[in-house]
Amino acid sequence: MPSFPRLRGLFLFAALPLLSGCNAVLLSPSGDIALQQRNLIIISTGLMLLIIVPVICLTFLFAWRYRASNRDAHYDPDWHHSTVLELLIWAAPLLIIIALGALTWVSTHQLDPYRPLARLSEGREVPPGTKPLVVEVVALDWKWLFLYPEQGVAAVNEMAAPVDRPIQFKITSSTVMNSFFIPALAGQIYAMPGMQTTLHAVINHPGEYEGLSANYSGAGFSGMRFRFHGLDQQGFDKWIADARASGATLGRDTYLKLEQPSERNPVQRYASVAPGLFDAIVNRCVEPNRMCMSDAMAIDARGGLGIPGARNIASLDEATRERLGLAGAPPRKYVGAMCTSTADLTL
Repeated sequence: MPSFPRLRGLFLFAALPLLSGCNAVLLSPSGDIALQQRNLIIISTGLMLLIIVPVICLTFLFAWRYRASNRDAHYDPDWHHSTVLELLIWAAPLLIIIALGALTWVSTHQLDPYRPLARLSEGREVPPGTKPLVVEVVALDWKWLFLYPEQGVAAVNEMAAPVDRPIQFKITSSTVMNSFFIPALAGQIYAMPGMQTTLHAVINHPGEYEGLSANYSGAGFSGMRFRFHGLDQQGFDKWIADARASGATLGRDTYLKLEQPSERNPVQRYASVAPGLFDAIVNRCVEPNRMCMSDAMAIDARGGLGIPGARNIASLDEATRERLGLAGAPPRKYVGAMCTSTADLTL
């Protein structure tokens, strides 16, 4: 009677055909950038297999040919060098490394996420004068916020874009580092607090695709997913109209509540967004009593505030302290205002 481990192995082998139903999205993408990245993976793997496969085959060949029981194998204990073998051993890997280096150099520039798209797909260039769809992305704990500055709407854990229209993502984070990733669209790019990263991409086929965070960010990381809708222009206009019909407004106070950690948030849509909200998020100054990082850096670039600025400090108000989880903690001081002498003013 077969043992249990053997039966378990047979069951696992019989279950292998079930894997044929898996959707290997990285190998069958729907966006041109992801498609080029897929091709890069295939080409690189093929080049490396040119060495790996012969080495594996020759290992088995040598082991079989020079086995102890093979009395016909030539035995030469004084052998120490072969020019032909040396050329094969070093020339083939060197040529493959050169090819991989050239491929990496070209693809690094062509697929730079900050580089605007030059084509929509193979053989189709971006029409002159085409304006990309701008989407501002904010990684929150643990959800995604998408702002559409041109359309004036926003959504949580859902976004949409027209097929065959370039998309420019502007990406940041509210607290910790995350990674914005839509496998069918393009490779991942990090979202970091106080910074803005950029990704240019295009979706070529209509459909519903999954987006996620590819960088661990705490307790709710596993549920930090969203839906990306690739739509025709009519479908995208309807999606925008539905967002405007929600009637909700994403003001700064609403954002500060939305920013609080929460898990597996349902989709939310906003009909309007406070002006300059994304810039305030990047510059860490959504609250009215905080100085924007851009202003602080501009002051530092002019030499800083010196002693007068160091004296001009204030504590956070109780409501802000409670929202930041600082209630009961020792008071912390922050710059409250900036004073400039009249001698420094340019009239």
